[in-house]
Amino acid sequence: MTRVQKPGSSPSIAPSGASSPTEPLPPAEAAIVEEAEIFAAAEADPKLALDEEEAAPASVRRGASVIRGFWRHAPVGPGVYRMIGADGEVLYVGKAKSVRSRIASYVRPVGHTNRIARMIALTASMVFVSTETETEALLLETNYIKQMKPRFNVLMRDDKSFPYILLSGDHAAAQITKHRGARNRKGDYFGPFASVWAVNRTLNALQRAFLLRSCSDSYYANRTRPCLLYQIKRCSAPCTGEISEADYALLVREARDFLSGKSRAVRDALAQEMGAAAELMEFERAARLRDRIAALSAIQGAQGVNPRTVEEADVFAIAEEAGQFCVEVFFFRTYQNWGNRAYFPRADKSLAPVEVLDSFLAQFYADKPPPRLILLSHQIENGGVLEQALSDRSGRKVEIAAPQRGEKKELVEQAGQNAREALSRKLSETASQEKLLAALAEAFGLAEPPRRIEVYDNSHIMGANAVGAMIVAGASGFMKAHYRTFNIRSVDVAPGDDYGMMREVLKRRFSRLLREEAVVPAASAIEREASVAHEAAEHTGPEIEDRDGRDDFPRKPDLILIDGGQGQFDAAQTILSELGVVDVTIAGIAKGVDRNAGRETFFVAGREPFRLSPRDPALYFVQRLRDEAHRFAIGTHRARRKKDFTKSPLDEIAGVGPARKRALLHAFGTAKAISRAALADLEKVSGVNAATARLVYDFFHERGG
Repeated sequence: MTRVQKPGSSPSIAPSGASSPTEPLPPAEAAIVEEAEIFAAAEADPKLALDEEEAAPASVRRGASVIRGFWRHAPVGPGVYRMIGADGEVLYVGKAKSVRSRIASYVRPVGHTNRIARMIALTASMVFVSTETETEALLLETNYIKQMKPRFNVLMRDDKSFPYILLSGDHAAAQITKHRGARNRKGDYFGPFASVWAVNRTLNALQRAFLLRSCSDSYYANRTRPCLLYQIKRCSAPCTGEISEADYALLVREARDFLSGKSRAVRDALAQEMGAAAELMEFERAARLRDRIAALSAIQGAQGVNPRTVEEADVFAIAEEAGQFCVEVFFFRTYQNWGNRAYFPRADKSLAPVEVLDSFLAQFYADKPPPRLILLSHQIENGGVLEQALSDRSGRKVEIAAPQRGEKKELVEQAGQNAREALSRKLSETASQEKLLAALAEAFGLAEPPRRIEVYDNSHIMGANAVGAMIVAGASGFMKAHYRTFNIRSVDVAPGDDYGMMREVLKRRFSRLLREEAVVPAASAIEREASVAHEAAEHTGPEIEDRDGRDDFPRKPDLILIDGGQGQFDAAQTILSELGVVDVTIAGIAKGVDRNAGRETFFVAGREPFRLSPRDPALYFVQRLRDEAHRFAIGTHRARRKKDFTKSPLDEIAGVGPARKRALLHAFGTAKAISRAALADLEKVSGVNAATARLVYDFFHERGG
């Protein structure tokens, strides 16, 4: 019987004259034997190996040779593999039922798509992790992708947790509130909702319909009279006994039933109660019930189309246009539509929509609870493995399906229509943005539209809490993930010295950029060789944009905008010249006469100060950029100032922890009183020993307190 080679040893191939196995091998093991025979034949026939390799670019040949060395020691069973570049960057993370079989597909030096060829060319080493099952491999692969963000994987750009509605169960008078994050509080959770806006809208309507409290437990405990929400009929005020515990419990039960899908029963019960109140001529009570019914109708009306046969499902549909992808997700719970959200994953344009959707789904549910049913626009390859993984994790059966008929098919088509419309809007916005960038290039004399624009501004009050802010914009609009703030900390900068602040901010920003660029050229050169050579060898397939680092968005700006006049502009030019940064255009923006928008003066090296036409689109664009930088700088400054307001002098005393701070404040009331206390009084505080008391006493008295 043919033996299957174990991981870590050289493959052993039976002679061609050996008898065939008496019983068939499992598919994975048979594939390994077949691959080993192929490689043995290639090694036995040097001409065959040489002919194959001569057809591929040198960089791809080199990468394939590296991978071949690692292939010999790859695990036979399921696991995860990482392809790593020369600089240690993780290029790609993949999983396979048989890792060795999958790695073998990369050893061929020809016949790859441009994306795979570039990935092979950049590979300098590989790492393998064996798992017990393919399901475990899928989960591990997803975790690695989310942590390492490899450039050649499909990446889910927005992985924020979804908001839920919580009906608490840890208080006699249940609270209804918005919840996001871990479910560590006792109660019933309803959702997910597609956005915070959807939750807030629903909560407002539920407060009108069921009059449940939304205040915190501490606020509730300290009320002596009803708050404003009671006056405007948003709460029944259980805090002051305006409603009995039994009646409030009934409202909670009705709200729970409504959110659990028994909306028709709740509305019918309220309608009967309203009719009975009207017959008894209790018109005020009947009017309140009428308003509650209207609020419930408003909730259902705002949720759009509600399914008749689908109680709980997430619906995914993907659209592709111009090399861009959009995944639209609809959330259905308790036969109600809880909203939808569009995602634009980062994926190579050479990938098929079904491949993008497959990878996106695993990342989407990496940290989110799945529903019982997941409906897709495409049948994905890893559907069965993902279905098993989600079922194991949630403790109940999860079904993944691509429906072909009926209401489920209609829901998927609705999601697909929304995906196409969202992608069209994004592409349209991108096209408009590109026109604005072209207009900006013309206005400031750039050779081509800038790919990355950085705008800088400072904010402070008489030098206090000084911060610098950098906002970034590109072809996709404001790139908020690239925003940065700088706490001005140099002792050489005098309070209120705007020029000194700008010099410090730019020096820190570009010194770091130069350090980062120092490690990039070697890897970039290899990548360019792989890309150019393979494009020359293969004229088929879509062009792949060069990627600088892990993203196709550049690290270095093409244009810097400084919110300030000639002085700020000169300071920026000086510091960049000292650092040796000479290929970046700098422009200063001086506010117009009387600070009127539309009358700004611009400063650019080699030109006289100039203005743009009041109706020039480039001027409007610059104003938007400047206003965003101003907003970001002011917001950061205010947050820092607010933090200082709440800061206690006790925080500055080394060796005094939170427990002792609480004990001192409890004993003396305020930090000022502590500063005036005698050493003997400090030593009497429970939990404060003599050494700590001496620390506190010396701290305030050395400062002249």
